Amino acid sequence: MRESVDSLAVIRRNLASIASGRLLSANKRVATGHLALDAALDGGLARGRVHELFAAEPGDEPSAIGFAAMIALRMIGRDLPIFWLRSDEACRRGGQLHAPGLIELGGDPDALVLGQAADTRALLKSASDAARCPGLKALIVECWGKCPELDLTVSRRLALAAEKSGVTLFLLRLEAEPLPSAADTRWSVSAAPSIPLEADAPGPPMFEIELLRRRSGPSGMRWRLEWDRDQIIFREPAHIGAVVPLPAGRPVAADPWRLSA
Repeated sequence: MRESVDSLAVIRRNLASIASGRLLSANKRVATGHLALDAALDGGLARGRVHELFAAEPGDEPSAIGFAAMIALRMIGRDLPIFWLRSDEACRRGGQLHAPGLIELGGDPDALVLGQAADTRALLKSASDAARCPGLKALIVECWGKCPELDLTVSRRLALAAEKSGVTLFLLRLEAEPLPSAADTRWSVSAAPSIPLEADAPGPPMFEIELLRRRSGPSGMRWRLEWDRDQIIFREPAHIGAVVPLPAGRPVAADPWRLSA
């Protein structure tokens, strides 16, 4: 499951061979499954673009990580690999990615290609290389902290590379504040209470997401989403409105759902 950044060239060749029999879909957007959200996005998330994901509050980092994995699975399905890039700092601050957590999402941990870089500069260089690889459909780049190396120029390079190759890049920003970037969309992610199943068993993962910015449309809207692991799709929670008002001061959600350990 773990691959060093030094083997990126090998990974790119392997992914290119995978892509040789799979042309990029003519559909330039991928529906999340949540009707109100997809309507606001004119059909879903755009392929071949950069999408930024932020934790809404301290303690929401695991929810943002889990949401990134889910939206990547939605983008590619179960058959193609997810390429996940992170740094040594991410391992120190966020822990190791937990393979059984991916199984619980409906994914295959053997399809996860993990690249680990020594620092942010190496991480962004690897992200730029991977974003140019048309064999990828989903790329997650996990950054912790302010990451001054990730300036507007670097962001534009990533966006141009993704647009040219068709790779959809999810830039996971943790313990960071939004700054100007070339991302197509920017999201705030937090945990929400799940709806219990029979016998009070824990329900599916639930999130509140807010669209902080969209380059080609309005923003500031918020939705509550539930993940369906069997269908690999988001949906509206039962008995809960899809759009909820944005409170002035939201407390941190208790017991956030976790992917990382």
